[in-house]
Amino acid sequence: MAALKTMQQNELTESETYRAIASRMKDSKNKDVLLRLAAEEKRHYELWKKYTGVEMKPQRFKVWWRKLLTILLGFTFVIKLMEKGEEGAQVTYEELENEVPESALIQDQENAHENALMSMLDEERLQYVGSMVLGMNDALVELTGTLAGLSLAMQNTRIIALSGLITGISATLSMASSEFLSAKSEGNENALKSCIYTGIAYLITVTLLILPYLIFPPQAWIWALATMLVTVVVIIAAFNYYIAVAKDLSFKRRFGEMACISLGVAVLSFAVGLIVKNVLGVDM
Repeated sequence: MAALKTMQQNELTESETYRAIASRMKDSKNKDVLLRLAAEEKRHYELWKKYTGVEMKPQRFKVWWRKLLTILLGFTFVIKLMEKGEEGAQVTYEELENEVPESALIQDQENAHENALMSMLDEERLQYVGSMVLGMNDALVELTGTLAGLSLAMQNTRIIALSGLITGISATLSMASSEFLSAKSEGNENALKSCIYTGIAYLITVTLLILPYLIFPPQAWIWALATMLVTVVVIIAAFNYYIAVAKDLSFKRRFGEMACISLGVAVLSFAVGLIVKNVLGVDM
């Protein structure tokens, strides 16, 4: 009975979630599919209610949270996240089949949901994932190395932030324009959008990496450096989790590759800063 009530609650909450996401849809095809899925989830709720005899309300906070994630991260990410939750529910359906014959029908319909969802997932931002990865990855590698080297050479958070900011803005413009020219030369009609996505990803990464040097006092450069490196790992983890969910890719492999490259460059750049500081005899 506890399992039935949990599934009943989930069906109602997911029904309301689909409706909430559909309310923001401009594409009529995607909207119709989501409303149909919402109606099916509501029918599943009514079926479980026959066994539990309990009237429930949707989990409003969860619906609100998913709607917010849709605005921030796109409906593809949210739907895929919900789908992963349904994968765990398949086991419960199989366990209930002997006692609740309708559970087999619901399981089949949930699988049909997945197929319908897969056919409708066509989101613009995911078409430019390559551009975002290019911008973010280049910013992580370049700025992590630059800030690590400057940290040891200058040992003053304000000067490091100033140098990093100038470098970061220049690199953002350079990377965005290079992406535009590259896409244009390949005959890509959306070269400008590709350039914008690359530039935005680069600039956001630059801002997050320089932020610790603006927060900590001038002499606390070691703490700023450590915070920056932690920020690098968090950015890599968050972005790769988003891509792994939205595009069904391996999280661990992509995270490991990007983390090793970015942190490896930081270590090498720190060593270069030490060598340059000693060889040139510059003390700031």
